Amino acid sequence: MSRKSNNTAGVLAGLLAGAAAGVILGMLYAPEEGKETRKKIKTKANDFKDQAKSKYDEVSEKVKDQYGNISSTFKETAENVANTVKDGYDKYKDQIVSKTTDMVKNVESELNDLK
Repeated sequence: MSRKSNNTAGVLAGLLAGAAAGVILGMLYAPEEGKETRKKIKTKANDFKDQAKSKYDEVSEKVKDQYGNISSTFKETAENVANTVKDGYDKYKDQIVSKTTDMVKNVESELNDLK
């Protein structure tokens, strides 16, 4: 995961935690019956849990997509490098074989001339 994604996730977690704490403190100090306050706290806690799960799923999906993109790009780049190396090898191999064959023919010719 990139540093930017880590920062975004951290900020998101901080905002959700701060909002949850604010809502809970507000309800605890509100002039209502305890049973009603606990019910509101439970409802808000469930709302925050659902929001956190939703954001987690969203971030998780983005990470999976980015991983897939990076993986595909890496694979494609590796294949391109391998093909380039193979093409270069084949090109230089053919040149070396050709030059070596020419040298052998020249040496044989020189040897024949010496006879």
